Amino acid sequence: MERLKEEKAAAIYEIGVVVPKRIDEQIGEGYGYDCVEFLVNEFRKVGFIVDTVTGLHDQFLKLAAPVEILGKAAVELQLKKRTQIGVDLQFEWDESEAFTRQADGSLFSWCERFRCYNHMIYGIVNKSESTIILKSNCRDVRWEPAEPLVWKLEKEAIIKEVYPIHDEIKRKQLLKRWALNWRDFTNQPIDEIYDYYGAKIATYFAFLGMYTKWLCFPAAFGLLLQLVDFGSSQLFVLPFFFICIVSWAVFFFQFWKRKNSTLLARWQVCYSVGAESAYKYMDTEWSSFHSSVESIKKLGADHSKQKEKFQREEWFGRMMRFRNDAFIILSIICLQLPFELAYAHLYESIGSDLLKFGLTAVYLFAIQYFTQIGGKVSVKLIKDEKNENSEYRANSLVYKVFGLYFMQSYIGILYHAILHRNLMTLRQVIIQRLIISEVLENLIENSLPYIKYSYRKYRAVRNKKKREKWLAGRKPYFNSRVEKEYFKPKYSASIGKELEDGLFDEFLELALQFGMIMMFACAFPPAFAFAAVNNLTEIRADALKILGMYRRPVPRVAATIGAWLNIFQYVYTIGRGIGTSHLALQPFSSWNMSSSSSSLASQGLYLRNLIG
Repeated sequence: MERLKEEKAAAIYEIGVVVPKRIDEQIGEGYGYDCVEFLVNEFRKVGFIVDTVTGLHDQFLKLAAPVEILGKAAVELQLKKRTQIGVDLQFEWDESEAFTRQADGSLFSWCERFRCYNHMIYGIVNKSESTIILKSNCRDVRWEPAEPLVWKLEKEAIIKEVYPIHDEIKRKQLLKRWALNWRDFTNQPIDEIYDYYGAKIATYFAFLGMYTKWLCFPAAFGLLLQLVDFGSSQLFVLPFFFICIVSWAVFFFQFWKRKNSTLLARWQVCYSVGAESAYKYMDTEWSSFHSSVESIKKLGADHSKQKEKFQREEWFGRMMRFRNDAFIILSIICLQLPFELAYAHLYESIGSDLLKFGLTAVYLFAIQYFTQIGGKVSVKLIKDEKNENSEYRANSLVYKVFGLYFMQSYIGILYHAILHRNLMTLRQVIIQRLIISEVLENLIENSLPYIKYSYRKYRAVRNKKKREKWLAGRKPYFNSRVEKEYFKPKYSASIGKELEDGLFDEFLELALQFGMIMMFACAFPPAFAFAAVNNLTEIRADALKILGMYRRPVPRVAATIGAWLNIFQYVYTIGRGIGTSHLALQPFSSWNMSSSSSSLASQGLYLRNLIG
């Protein structure tokens, strides 16, 4: 007993399981095992250290596994790890000293541990030849032979959820060294973030930190153009600024690719492993397993039929992707384009600056929800596509949703830049977009998780008071960390929880910001300074949000920023074209309208008005 208490005190619990609270008077007499007690015993037989916590409505099982148990699971999974000599070999527990360790000294990374936890939790099956009867609050559950226990209990809604939980010691260390450490500016403990959250989240914060640091040069240059009057030399300074910005973007992409490769090598991540074969979600582990077994059984010996079936499915997938892309494009042209042009025309016709500011705020608030609807439609569309794995489906979703956001974010500004050619109005629109959009997005993304968390706690307390009259006049409270985490929202995308996590919204915000500053750099050079200041706060705000407002995210296998790098490069190409035409075409048309014999002084005056 004392040994069990010592193990529980020293254990690091990383997985939580939610089950119904036992109601003694409803158990009754009869044959069968109590479901929760039986589940706890099975977990302990596997090797888990189990701690039971009773909450307001539910019971929580916290799971921890010693490194020996994780090592045995890694052997069963045939997990490959990097050896001391730099070769990836199948893991063997007897030769564990030959394999490299993580930066914190642990043998397995969080992604590897999560995979082992997943394998052990869903690997408990009925090895007997008879059916076992389990009882849960006057319900009988029949556990058939060779049937996974956790999968069965989830199907019967006895296990409500299985989710990762925070390690309080490491979480507080990250809060101190990362989220609350404003003195380091863009410097972040990337290796510690990788150890705690996995490769994908660590890669995002590495990209955000490098992008923010690289913004310092164009931000300083843009502020210099805004504050210093170069006189007639401004005719040459602005094109030179645009050339520097184009070169800056090219170098940034190349240096990021090098840094990303360096991080992958340091983290010992092999990107050749597909997402489907590496880490699976807990709620799809056994469903995908059963579907794969059934598909294998259906495969016949006739290779010609298999080839025809493969070709038919390949062409069907291509047709579905073509149909979905065409649907998104037509929706943009027929629905969004008139709405965007109507806003741009109304903005041009309003005289009051206060009304313009209010119109922009309402417009940006409305398109947040319009685009979420479009994103959910895109999620339903790509379900019909025959993509290879979840990463391909996620990339397809990224391209479609970014097309919606791109039109909504830039069509009104392009309308002012190309048709009206009113540079003062264009500059006002850019300033309002930068200020309102950043403030609005930060307000929504930082307050919404706390509102959801508070509302779920309020509902739990209210339902508890309704069920138990003795609580009248007393305030129920949550006395366990695992229950508080259960009420926190998941770190998921706002448009589709199935394919993407919360990093989808973060990358989308960065891509739209990058497009804004690249396409309209010449119209408003200080936009880079706005972006740099926003990103400095974004690093700490995102760190606080992911550490304190959300559950611990499920680790994902993606080790690069994926489709987002292509989007950044596409936006750069578009911005380079728009910036070039803005410099080359608009000034000459304005000079020709003013006078046929414009001098160098009039050209300098125009460019001085262009940059304010």
